[in-house]
Amino acid sequence: MNSLDADALAERLKGEMRDYWLHIEADSPLEKYPAKHHAQRVAERLNVDNGLIYLPGMPTILLPDSDQPQPFRQLRYFYYLSGVNEPDCHITYDISRDILTLWIPEITPRQVIWFGRGSTIAEAFEKYDVDDVGYSSEVDQFLGDWLKESTGKIYTLHQYCQTSSRHDSTSLKPAMDACRVIKTPDEINLIKRANEITAHAHKAVLSNISSFRNETEVEAVFLDACISEGAKHQAYKIIAASGENASTLHYVKNDEPLEGRQLMCLDAGCEWHCYASDVTRTFPFSDSWPSAEGKNIYDLVSEIQRVCIANLKPGVRFFDVHILAHRKVISGLKQLGIFHNGTDLEIFMAGTSLAFFPHGLGHHVGLEVHDVSDVPLMAMDVQCGIPVYKPDMCKSPVHPSSGALREGMVVTVEPGIYFSRYALSTVYLPSPIHSKYINKDVLVKYLPVGGVRIEDDILITANGHENLTTAPKGDEMLQIIRSGMKNGFNGKERVMASGNRPRRSIPDFELLPHPTNQQSRTFSQIFNLPQ
Repeated sequence: MNSLDADALAERLKGEMRDYWLHIEADSPLEKYPAKHHAQRVAERLNVDNGLIYLPGMPTILLPDSDQPQPFRQLRYFYYLSGVNEPDCHITYDISRDILTLWIPEITPRQVIWFGRGSTIAEAFEKYDVDDVGYSSEVDQFLGDWLKESTGKIYTLHQYCQTSSRHDSTSLKPAMDACRVIKTPDEINLIKRANEITAHAHKAVLSNISSFRNETEVEAVFLDACISEGAKHQAYKIIAASGENASTLHYVKNDEPLEGRQLMCLDAGCEWHCYASDVTRTFPFSDSWPSAEGKNIYDLVSEIQRVCIANLKPGVRFFDVHILAHRKVISGLKQLGIFHNGTDLEIFMAGTSLAFFPHGLGHHVGLEVHDVSDVPLMAMDVQCGIPVYKPDMCKSPVHPSSGALREGMVVTVEPGIYFSRYALSTVYLPSPIHSKYINKDVLVKYLPVGGVRIEDDILITANGHENLTTAPKGDEMLQIIRSGMKNGFNGKERVMASGNRPRRSIPDFELLPHPTNQQSRTFSQIFNLPQ
């Protein structure tokens, strides 16, 4: 079927309403995700007059060797063209006819009895921004008929076992990536809402700090606050890293006791209608900083983030802001005495700042927490020998060949300074290139800090930028902690069995075994100071 005529549609709706009388009614039209507009943008980017875009959604899948379903997570490219967060659906867009068709699974008695039914055709028309609705069981027939009746190609993300010259599986992804990187007002509002809920959850954690005994409890309070606001899914695994665990960038165990730890790095953000937030806050476990070293590093990272955000606007190359962050790290660590025996430029060209700031300054945010775009992957992946993200998925604006920031982009700004015993003892201190710039006597005082990262989501606007993240930081953060301690813990005391586990004793500094003939990596070819 290409589309439903009036009689056929009436018969189908009549049958559904006979079996399932429930129907959505509202005093005003439901606000719909702008799927049709997205499809038109993608078609314009494809630059073809005739063709069919076809995307299947996420099917229902059982876990391996189990009768339990795999947790459902909608495919993001499919969602971009449909706004549908239901399993076993498909979407097609006929470019020449400008018809967006949603294909949904038929309702069966077994489905209704065991799991509840999905949308009816009538409800799908009401909820989604589509021109036509059919059943998933009919989509193969539709595709075959379309190929017979049209001279255009079918554009897909993957081959789906089809090798015909009429199937193009290479053109659609670049077109969609180029569209997804520039957010529409509707998408920006969804990211804002995700940030609002995330800020609420971060405040809940800060308010209850005096009750926590284990990293697990921090994670639990954050999840509880998000779910209570209707955000049931996190955009990524929560990182609740206390003490030296914060030196591990993607620490997700979240199961160690907090006793004796100075700070916590909480990197956590929910998603809202499939759109991500990505927020990091670092805080003490009391209403004041437990050490001068902890406060020094927090203040330095805070200043680096402030300066970097202030430089964001259309036309600015994000890679240059990334370099600015490294220059600020170097000058700041020199003032603290951690770097010595060299100029800022010498330390920069040696790449020694990577010992303390080993990741990119940020990435795009959208339907994925590390969202797609039409620019290359971050420089830190290949040249620095630190594989971070899957090359064909995460396209970071941190790349020497990347283009300038554009209005409508949403990027994170997440500088951090970390004290990784392993990296320092196996790579940097054994290296004559790096060790001459690192003052070990001062460094040992900072090891218990672990790491500090501060991260916000920034929208690039026509004349500058807008910070979408409202989670408190700095003095406001400390005031919430102070108020929470004064008012007492609101709720039932949590006592975790793991909270009493003995903490492994770590000496002030120890050199871990390191590979022989360890070669130092230099970065003079990829890090060029902006003029």
